[in-house]
Amino acid sequence: MKMYADSPGRRVRQIVTDLLFVMWCGAFVLIGFAVHSMIMDLEDPSTDASRSASGLADSLRDAGDVVGGIPLVGDEGAEPFEKGADAAEKMATAAEDGSQNVANLAVALGLYSGLVPLALIALQYLPRRATFVRNATAGQKYLDAREDLDLFALRALARQPMHVLAQISDDPAGDWRSGDPVLIERLAELELRDCGLTPPTRQQLAVAVQQEPAEPPVPEPALPPRSDTRPR
Repeated sequence: MKMYADSPGRRVRQIVTDLLFVMWCGAFVLIGFAVHSMIMDLEDPSTDASRSASGLADSLRDAGDVVGGIPLVGDEGAEPFEKGADAAEKMATAAEDGSQNVANLAVALGLYSGLVPLALIALQYLPRRATFVRNATAGQKYLDAREDLDLFALRALARQPMHVLAQISDDPAGDWRSGDPVLIERLAELELRDCGLTPPTRQQLAVAVQQEPAEPPVPEPALPPRSDTRPR
């Protein structure tokens, strides 16, 4: 897999861009956690209120039990304490619900603050990066023979803008059909540059041709033996 271009300048830009993307991801992950922690700090008053109301309800119920046990007072004296305990329990429930709402809000805002900017930049960056890696990896497999330059030249004729082709030749299609080697190399260089590759030198192509295994000779079919059918 080819991750970076052959040209030093473009390779450095790609490496720097990858590092910036990783730093961007890390920064917004930290921002998401920071927002979540900041919102969760608002949960403390609701939690304290819920605990205090629950404690007050327990105290009122205990006081009601004590008052209810006094002779001549009984349940009538304990009734106000029971009502106060019920009201305190409602306050504790409301405070607990508020605490839960704050926790849900902290999770939602934390995810929104961290994931949304991260997703936006990833949707813009990752497809282009994946396209380059795919094209560079596939194109590198074809750079082993001079005939491969003809393939890249043909792709350049189909993909490059007209004003770019006009700078190379007045009739690039005709020169390509005639097999002009100089034009083919210049067209192939345009396409290879877009793929992040550099065209092989003549020496590299010559070495690749020498290293190609020679095709074994095709054996000639054996002829059947001739039978002598001449009359004696």
